[in-house]
Amino acid sequence: MKQIQRILALAGAVLLAVLYLATLCCALFDSSSGMVMFRASVTCTILVPLLLWGYTVIYRLAKKKHEKELQDAIAELEKRNAGQKESR
Repeated sequence: MKQIQRILALAGAVLLAVLYLATLCCALFDSSSGMVMFRASVTCTILVPLLLWGYTVIYRLAKKKHEKELQDAIAELEKRNAGQKESR
């Protein structure tokens, strides 16, 4: 899991570097659609990190909820097993 996180973090860093470079190129070179591309690049530069942050927050919350449900199920099974041993 840690290896996947490192790969995804590296991919995110590369993506942001490419977005910064694209923003710089759009700002420096004057073309007919340069302003539109510049706005799109700046928007993506802001939105991509926000979306990645949001996904990680949701993942952590879902993981905690899943772990809690698993612990509750294990506790219930242990109670049932303890009750069955006492009745024998």
